[in-house]
Formats: sequence, structure tokens, C-alpha cells
Amino acid sequence: MLTKVREVAPIVASHVLFFLPAAERKRIERWLRGREEHRKLEAADCVIVSWGKSGRTWLRLMLSRFYQIKYHLSDSLFLEFDNFHTKNSAAPKVLFTHGNYLRDYTGNWDNKDDFKNKKVILLIRDPRDVAVSQYFQWKYRMREAKKSLNDYPPHGSDISLFDFVLNAPAGLSRVIDFYNAWAEDLGRLDHVMVVRYEDMRTDPHSVLAEILTFIGTPGTPDAIAESVSFAAYDNMKELEKKRKYWLSGNRMVPGDRSNPDSYKVRRAKVGGYRDYFDDAQLRAIDTLTEARLSKRFAYGSGASAPAPAVSQA
Repeated sequence: MLTKVREVAPIVASHVLFFLPAAERKRIERWLRGREEHRKLEAADCVIVSWGKSGRTWLRLMLSRFYQIKYHLSDSLFLEFDNFHTKNSAAPKVLFTHGNYLRDYTGNWDNKDDFKNKKVILLIRDPRDVAVSQYFQWKYRMREAKKSLNDYPPHGSDISLFDFVLNAPAGLSRVIDFYNAWAEDLGRLDHVMVVRYEDMRTDPHSVLAEILTFIGTPGTPDAIAESVSFAAYDNMKELEKKRKYWLSGNRMVPGDRSNPDSYKVRRAKVGGYRDYFDDAQLRAIDTLTEARLSKRFAYGSGASAPAPAVSQA
């Protein structure tokens, strides 16, 4: 019964909010989303935090496959908080979040206290690659209401990729601010593991094994190998094309099957941002990153640097 109430509540709220001024409607909707996220955070066994387009879907698919094998669950399930736990109580409740609504509810704008006493995996990726991928997400996949809710350029805006990355409120600077805020508070959290997308690309088996051990569900080499293979780039593209996980919303569904830039699984290329800009534009983007991004995450002005030491307690 409680589940049904939670499913209906957002629908009722959306009708009520419709009649409010836009700014108030936005404030309340973000607060409501934050309250629901806080509820899940309190119950979660592990929290995976990332900025959008940082490899979260790839990691989620590897974990989904691993837990399907470990707990003998249907291969049609896509890990979503407690859905695996509901099927088998031994499976962990894993919350995937960008953390961008939680503070609207808790008021913790200047710290990460919401995540204290939780197992936290911070998934990061070169912010320049993230910002470019965010552009294509905004242009071809993001719903109009979501753009407004998260301060992206308005629906239908004519903005170039370079201007989006360097100048838009949702561009590179915002991604860097997100990383820097986490860098400042990593030492204050009780259990945190930093995972770089680039390291997952280099050695997905080892990184997945470390993640599973951190969560508390270590895996056999065979199960890990199967999970990595299942979530390989080509298979992910095929799964998205076939809409394998359509019941999980639009996470693994292309915006337009004929447009490769509208796919959730787009390129998965480390340093791919360099393919889109001329030399002067690259200098501006690299200079901004070098000047503002915390050195904690080891992203230099050139190619992605070696991984920093994992921070976990």
C-alpha cells in the first residue's frame, strides 16, 4: 500500500504545482525530490554518487549482471535501489544519485554530511569528457521539464558545443564545482571509495572486484568476468537498441534510433572531448580545467593521468 502511495504522490503533486508561479513550483519540486532521495539514502546499503555522463549506466549494468548471477535473478532486471533486494533479501540496496536534489531537502549545501556513516562510491570522469557528453544529453535526450529543473539552457536553445562546455551554467565549470566540493569533504566521510571512469576502462575486472568488495558482496573471477563481458560497449549498444530495459524508464533507451548521438551509450571514449574542438578552443577548455579543478582527482591538462590512491575507510 505504501508503495502505491509513493507512486501516486508525484502525479498528484505535479497537478497541484502546475498552478504555482514557476520559481515556487521549481523550489517545491526539488524539495520533494530531495525528500524521496533522503528516504532512500537512509535505507541504502551503498550509495554511488556521480555527475551525469560519468559512466554510471555502465557500472550499473555490470552490477546488475553480477547480482543477477549471484542471487539467481531475472536478466531483465536493471539495478534500481531496492528492486533486487525485494526479489532476494541478500541483495544490497544500492542508491545511484547525482546528489543534486538532496540538499534542497536537508539544507546541507556546503558539506557532504548527508553521506556520513554511509558506504559511498564516488564515480568520477574527466570533467571535459563529462561536459561534452552532457551537451548531447541535453540536446537529444533530456526532457524539457528536467532542463528547467536543473538550470540547463532552455529547450530548443541554439547554442554551440563549445559555448555549452565553456560558458553555459550547466557546462564545465559546474562539473568542476561538483568535483571540488567532494574533494574538500572526502576526508570527513567514514567510508568512501573514489572510482575513476578511466581506470574502469583500463582494467574493468580489477575495479569491479574492488567495488564489489567495498559494497560487501565480493565476487568470483568467473562472475566478475561475465559481468564485465555482458556490459561491454558493443553489447550495451545492442541492449539499448533492443530496448532491453525499457521498464526502467529512458536510462537505456535511445532518444532516436537513427541518431547515434541520442543514445545513452554514445562513444565511451577516454579523452574524446578533443575530437570536437580546434586548438584554440582546446587551450581554453584545458586552461580552465587546470586552473580550477582539484588536483585530488589527477586530471592534468593533457591525457588522463594515472589514478589517485583510492580513499576508503
